[in-house]
Amino acid sequence: MSREHLTPTQLLTIGEVAQRAGIATSAVRFYEKQGLISSVRTAGNQRRYPRYVLRRIGIILAARRFGIPLEEVAEIFGGLPEDRMPNKRDWTAISRRWHARLAARRHEIERLEAELNGCIGCGCLSLNTCRLFNPEDQLAAEGPGPRRLPWDGP
Repeated sequence: MSREHLTPTQLLTIGEVAQRAGIATSAVRFYEKQGLISSVRTAGNQRRYPRYVLRRIGIILAARRFGIPLEEVAEIFGGLPEDRMPNKRDWTAISRRWHARLAARRHEIERLEAELNGCIGCGCLSLNTCRLFNPEDQLAAEGPGPRRLPWDGP
């Protein structure tokens, strides 16, 4: 059924969308302004949202938890039909894409943890030789002493 033929019982007010999605009405308006969801206008110029925007908002909120930028969400939504809720096949494609991104982030965090553990155990207490804050001792060229600590001197 096209959006133009939705009955009032198939449409939600902005307050209903916000309440059911667990977000503020300002967030609903923001997502609409970003083109992530859309509404129809009543004769009185009030926004009404098809029920399937709840699923789209759910995907937006999941993306936020995963650290996926809204630009990427918009790109993904661009490949989805505008007149229906994303289905299981759509979600599978989205989650596969995000899985690769999350795996790369997980790998980076594991690498940082390994560097942090090595730094704690080295006992050098010198930022001039620390692999975490000063890779390959780049700050040594600036002379002796700390280079990355804030200075509260006179």
